[in-house]
Order: sequence, then structure tokens, then C-alpha cells
Amino acid sequence: MSTTTIREIREIIREEPVMHPRILEALRSGPLTVPEIAEAIGSPTDEVLFWVMGMRRYGKIREVKDPTDDGYFRYEATNWAVPA
Repeated sequence: MSTTTIREIREIIREEPVMHPRILEALRSGPLTVPEIAEAIGSPTDEVLFWVMGMRRYGKIREVKDPTDDGYFRYEATNWAVPA
């Protein structure tokens, strides 16, 4: 594994706190797939996947039950993550 790959992953993870509010804002309109979230916030899909999985792990978003016809799961904000 090259040090460039490690640095890139660190940069992606470093941006996570900044990206969570943007992702939650995109989800206000309803559940979205990772590619749809990426398009909505203008970030690469592979980076959005890191952020979405982190948000899922910490209970900020959850999967909607059934995948799309393309096999993607849609994600929605949990009540815990949405400010009143």
C-alpha cells in the first residue's frame, strides 16, 4: 500500500465532520442512495461512501428497507440526527 493512498483516506476522514451536515441537508428531501447523495453535495461517490458508513455506524442515518432496482440502498436521516 502506498503512502499516497493512506494520505488520501486520512483527508477523506478529516473532512467527515464538515460533510455530515451537508449530507443531512441533502436527505431532507427524502431517502437517497450514495450516488444520489454524492451528486447532491458535489463530492465523489467513493468519498461519500466513507462518510455515509460513518454516519450509519453512529446512528445519524439508516438504510431504507428495500434496495433500488440497481441494488443500491437508500439512506434517511434518523430522528436523532434531525434538529427540531
